[in-house]
Amino acid sequence: MKRALLWSAAAILSILVTVLFSFPAAWLVPLMERKTGQHFTLADVQGTLWSGSGYLAIVNHSETLAASATPTMPTTSVPLILPGRFEWTLSPWVLLGEVDARITNSQLLDHVLTVSGSWYRWQLGEFNLRLPASQLVLLGSPLNTLKPSGQMRLVAQSLTLISAAEGLEILGAMQLNLTEIASALSPVKPLGNYRVEFEWQGKRAQLTLATLSGALQLKGSGALDNGHMHFSGLAWALPEQEPRLTNLLNLLGRRHQVENRNVFVIEFM
Repeated sequence: MKRALLWSAAAILSILVTVLFSFPAAWLVPLMERKTGQHFTLADVQGTLWSGSGYLAIVNHSETLAASATPTMPTTSVPLILPGRFEWTLSPWVLLGEVDARITNSQLLDHVLTVSGSWYRWQLGEFNLRLPASQLVLLGSPLNTLKPSGQMRLVAQSLTLISAAEGLEILGAMQLNLTEIASALSPVKPLGNYRVEFEWQGKRAQLTLATLSGALQLKGSGALDNGHMHFSGLAWALPEQEPRLTNLLNLLGRRHQVENRNVFVIEFM
């Protein structure tokens, strides 16, 4: 009798373990959406919860430029699907509230991204995410008009993500490098190299834009505040390139004369 009970218990345990380790990766989709305040989701997921893959999509990306959209040019709500398939492995310790994950994407990430923490607070290790600048058109006006090209790299040494009742919060600094940026509306190619610094505190990030080199000079500062961007900056051309960049500059902002130089004011409010 005792042996029969032991065999029954072992069989039940074996079934439970099999079921546990067969949880489909699709279970992560509603969990990710809920934990990130509906800002991120997964598409075409495959595998299991513990070892799977899928495409990462940013759902509410258009909100970041909503304040700059005009009545005749609304922002888009089409999800921004990042290139390449993200693959992950997740430790079963997550069932006890301890997150330990490894994420790779051969098209976007230079090395393995580590994620650790709890169900509600995650620590992201160092990452270097590369993207084509053409993805910027999905953010709406005025970038969909400028049709940029070039390369982007989003770099961070460490970020903390917190799942709060009001949505996803971020703590830490990150840097966006834009290299060999060009526009379909400009004969000057490339326009230049630029850097945007972000300092995140919850749902708000202070940002600064600077030019590293190039014919089109840009600088400014602003904030991302609860999904909306506020930015004030200046744009001007190097003297020898100004005749070829006048049309583009007129699209970027209002012209002002500053010390006998044409400077264009850029504002998103």
